[in-house]
Amino acid sequence: MARTPSNMLPLGTKAPDFSLVNTIDNTLVRLQDFKGEKGTVIMFICNHCPFVIHVNSMLVEIANTYSDHGIGFIAISSNDVVNYPQDGPEFMKAHAKIEGYPFPYLYDETQEVAKAYDAACTPDLYVFDDELKLVYRGQLDDSRPGNDISVTGKDLINALDCLLENKDNTTLQKPSIGCNIKWK
Repeated sequence: MARTPSNMLPLGTKAPDFSLVNTIDNTLVRLQDFKGEKGTVIMFICNHCPFVIHVNSMLVEIANTYSDHGIGFIAISSNDVVNYPQDGPEFMKAHAKIEGYPFPYLYDETQEVAKAYDAACTPDLYVFDDELKLVYRGQLDDSRPGNDISVTGKDLINALDCLLENKDNTTLQKPSIGCNIKWK
């Protein structure tokens, strides 16, 4: 299992715009369509990565909780589906249904969106404020498959709470660790 860290895009970076197909309902989705009133979480994930599988239920729980507070959530898979067919759009749709994703699950076929965000791994998490400026990037929490630390979502939850309370996030932002994005 590869252990690739996030690249840690500089805080304050404006969210790169995109239009991608939502594999759940086959509609074209723009960033503006799911931008939250108070903030937006962009998650680079995929179907087969053990690091994502390990945290899927917490990602769903956090999205279900914070969507009611004006936070938008978008998941994107950018993996090469020629060499990793299990991450293809038809499997993404089925996976989203099984996991109960309350957010769009977008397919980045050209991988241009992942490159624009400097995404490196799955999961790779980004939190943007209401002006789409980056306020958090990195890990969900310290839990990884096999390390016996419970999945709590504490790092992402803290970032969202700070955003909603208009407080500076003074907690150290740690890179996510996961499978590398499968580049073409």
